[in-house]
Amino acid sequence: QVQLVESGGGLVQAGGSLRLSCVASGRTFGRYAMGWFRQAPGKEREFVAVISRSGGSTAYADSVKGRFTISRDNAKNTVYLQMNSLKPEDTAVYYCAAASIGGSSSGTYDYWGQGTQVTVSS
Repeated sequence: QVQLVESGGGLVQAGGSLRLSCVASGRTFGRYAMGWFRQAPGKEREFVAVISRSGGSTAYADSVKGRFTISRDNAKNTVYLQMNSLKPEDTAVYYCAAASIGGSSSGTYDYWGQGTQVTVSS
């Protein structure tokens, strides 16, 4: 069982930056690929980024490529999402998730955090 707790969300102006963190419980963090997803009001949850177990491989949604960076620190059981050049359309609840096999499909993830709200004002 893995418990995930996100933090770092908030209100920021367009063009600003935020860094989200997600801390995992337990000693098995390094066994999981970690992903970030987001869900805006009235929309389906969508993939944002994923990082492999070792951190050596990452992938991003086209909408955030070049602006967001996912990273992880296995010694701290933490995955990060650095978000730069934020746009109003990035406004959503952001969720981190853990998967034995990572990817862009939410269905492959086994554990989810409670989410953190990110609001970007224009």
